[in-house]
Amino acid sequence: MKKALPGVALAAAAAFALTACTSGTDAPSDGDGGTSVHPLSIGNFLDVTSWDPSLADIGFDGPYLSAVYDPLLTIDGDGQPQPGLATDWEVSDDFTTITMNLRTDTEFSNGEAFNAEAAVKSLEYLKAGVRSQEAYQKVESFEAVDEDTIAIHLTQRDDTILYFMGLGRSYMMAPSAIDDGSLATAPVGSGPYTLGASSVPGAEYHFDKVADHWAAEDFPFDPLTISPLSDATAMLNGMEGGQFNLIYGDKTAMDLAPDNGWNVASGLSMWVGLQFSDRLGATEMGKPLGDVRVRQALNYAFNGQELVDTIGQGVGVATNQVFPADTPGYVKSLNELYPANIEKAKQLLAEAGYADGFDVTMPMAPPFQPWQAIIEQTFGELGIGVTFKETDFMQYMSVAPEYPMFVAVIAMDGNPVATVERQIAKPQWYNPNPGIEAFPEIQAQIDTVFTAEPGDEQIAAIEKLNELVTEQAFFSVWSQSTNTYISTSEFEVTPVIGMMFPTLRQIEVVG
Repeated sequence: MKKALPGVALAAAAAFALTACTSGTDAPSDGDGGTSVHPLSIGNFLDVTSWDPSLADIGFDGPYLSAVYDPLLTIDGDGQPQPGLATDWEVSDDFTTITMNLRTDTEFSNGEAFNAEAAVKSLEYLKAGVRSQEAYQKVESFEAVDEDTIAIHLTQRDDTILYFMGLGRSYMMAPSAIDDGSLATAPVGSGPYTLGASSVPGAEYHFDKVADHWAAEDFPFDPLTISPLSDATAMLNGMEGGQFNLIYGDKTAMDLAPDNGWNVASGLSMWVGLQFSDRLGATEMGKPLGDVRVRQALNYAFNGQELVDTIGQGVGVATNQVFPADTPGYVKSLNELYPANIEKAKQLLAEAGYADGFDVTMPMAPPFQPWQAIIEQTFGELGIGVTFKETDFMQYMSVAPEYPMFVAVIAMDGNPVATVERQIAKPQWYNPNPGIEAFPEIQAQIDTVFTAEPGDEQIAAIEKLNELVTEQAFFSVWSQSTNTYISTSEFEVTPVIGMMFPTLRQIEVVG
């Protein structure tokens, strides 16, 4: 049970010899009684997906990429874009042009200058990237207005581009490295560090500090090491032994934190439940899901709070919504819509013509096995015969949408419009056929969201949309789980919804 939460985190990532840096030693002094450098050794849950920002995954790649690259925009704990290499920006009155002013005091690690032309080259590369293109779907062109100003021209209003850029989709790369195609293995950015030659891919990465970096004081970590280690026990052992001073943690690590004087930072990250990939009932096996009463029955059937208390070990929030709890778009009263009631679930199934249940096949992979028994038990009470098709995690994301429904652990976003796009309106790997065309009222409300005045008017429209999709049981959400980070007392981490592991910019020295 204690390994369940790290497995969950692995599932939601969408992406897979320890250091001698001890957490118990004092940081070197600057000679005036202060501290100038702080050794930081991070135990991350996954290896870097790629050093090429166009191919990298936002999930666990944050600390790796933020060491060697500077972004145009970064993001704060509330999901709001903040200055990076772009010092400020302005959106035109018609929402179709974003003008950014750029820093003029930095260069790439190979000596090339960072300027508007270099920024445009990186942005065009990101727009064409397999993964990074998600941020630039509505971009018509990028323009170098002058040496330190760029303009992003949009085909239409885009309420999420700045959010995605700040989340990890605006890292700037040296133009020559883009041209020679070497970024995947040899990153060349303008970041506060360069990748050290002593790094061992897949085991541990060492970073050399750039002394004259424009924001050097924001990165007082030296030496800096990041080690991918997917075994939660080994990572915790490394923390206890002083080999790490910041790790991706679990409930066991949280429980040990007070006695060790460790800091604990947790933030909501993923929704957990059943994803209905055939909510229109278009396939023979998925036909029952085409009836809203069946989808609603599966909402009534599961007790989210019990799942948080047992499988989640008390960590998480019981809710039936895909909007992160207590953020814009979330409607607390909706949590009363489907109180756990197995008899109500049976009644709805009977009204839909499935009093004796039906048969369904679902995929299953090791990270999702903690929920297998409760699904079998609950479905059994409803007369639903379930057959699990075993697969491994790496194949799960590609095969799961082929089934009418599957166990879902899906990353959430701190930006409510991004939630509308990623969870409801636009096709994703976990939602290849949103089926919005069959729900005209929902389609109309989506259109309202995208055209509403940013601010209170738009948030109200999003809340109304949330009510509609929850009433229509687009999903069977049980809970929202958290990401947890354990650090020694001199470090404080700011969790960010949408990032499985925060960037170096979200790690602050406090001691």
